[in-house]
Amino acid sequence: MILVLIDHDGGEIDPLSLRALTAARKLGHDVEAVVIGQSGAELAAIAGEYGASILHVASHASISDYTPMASGRALKDLVEKLNPAAVLAAGSPRGNEQLAHLAAFLDIPMAAECSQITLGAPHHVLRARWAGNLIESANVHSELLIATVLSFSTEPESINGPAASVSQFEPNVQPADTIVRVLSRSTGESKGGVTLNDAKVIVSGGRGVGGPDGFGNLEELATLLGGTVGCSRVVTSSGWRPHAEQVGQTGTKVAPDLYIAAGISGAMQHIAGMKNSKTIVVINTDPEAPILRYADYAIIGDLHQVIPALTSAIRQAKG
Repeated sequence: MILVLIDHDGGEIDPLSLRALTAARKLGHDVEAVVIGQSGAELAAIAGEYGASILHVASHASISDYTPMASGRALKDLVEKLNPAAVLAAGSPRGNEQLAHLAAFLDIPMAAECSQITLGAPHHVLRARWAGNLIESANVHSELLIATVLSFSTEPESINGPAASVSQFEPNVQPADTIVRVLSRSTGESKGGVTLNDAKVIVSGGRGVGGPDGFGNLEELATLLGGTVGCSRVVTSSGWRPHAEQVGQTGTKVAPDLYIAAGISGAMQHIAGMKNSKTIVVINTDPEAPILRYADYAIIGDLHQVIPALTSAIRQAKG
């Protein structure tokens, strides 16, 4: 049996978890799922739709929001009870963090960002390194495989299964497990209410935007296209935009239908977060910018002129 951690936020599933469920199912074993927090019980229907027969729900008074070490403790308790062949999760920052705590509790290795998994003795994985520019082939010498699934390496496939049966349990959470916890929240939503994870269109800005005021034109274009605004790490580091909008290895990994990169040079960590986009349009004054190697379409010019021109043309086309 393979156990899959379904990550959620107040009962709203992380879509990457559906990819992890699909990857687990393709390994040819029975699949069960686990959620941390009582609100995760609401996900029994979608867990079953994607192949999980049982949804284990870890509930504890100390777990009211994302609490990564407590998640690791809950997973440890469940693993010791179920003895699965593998524990998988989405290769998101949260998925990686929670499984890292599980591996630390069990004192065994963890393989992150795996694009291919073969169970055996030893287990074999292919995993992304150096922001996806290197694929590592590695053996994992541990009876239990703990691994996360590389974002967007597996397409989510529903099998229209029945709702998973729900099994509640209370983990043995220790006081130290809740030292790291959520204190406050920012929704990370654009004015149109679309998040980076949900957006089919993302208009991202980098250092070339020039400052926080320069994002007004990007917001207008994104709203017109029914999308949202993203940004590079230098933008959030400068305080121009919130971290929730950062696209990249240390931000959010995205794969929209359309990604417009304006004034972004293309650092490795940013490319890692958006290179799976279906269509990439780059607007940059530098014809040698590294990001141009990933562009389907490139506009060499000043974004402060190009973006308003694009917006105007799209408005006219829409009538």
